[in-house]
Amino acid sequence: MQPFADAQVLSCPYCGEEVEVQADSVGPSSEQYVEDCSVCCRPWAVSVTREGEEVWVSLGRDDD
Repeated sequence: MQPFADAQVLSCPYCGEEVEVQADSVGPSSEQYVEDCSVCCRPWAVSVTREGEEVWVSLGRDDD
């Protein structure tokens, strides 16, 4: 069975544009990875936290 991906709309920490970030609802309780903005191509530090069926995603600057 394929895990369901939740889409969240967040703002890029560099250019401020709204972007859609997808995170699987199934996985470790927390994870971090780097992904480039689809608008300005700068790298985000993406943090995903899962608790039960809830998924939270936050974006930070990768150069901090």
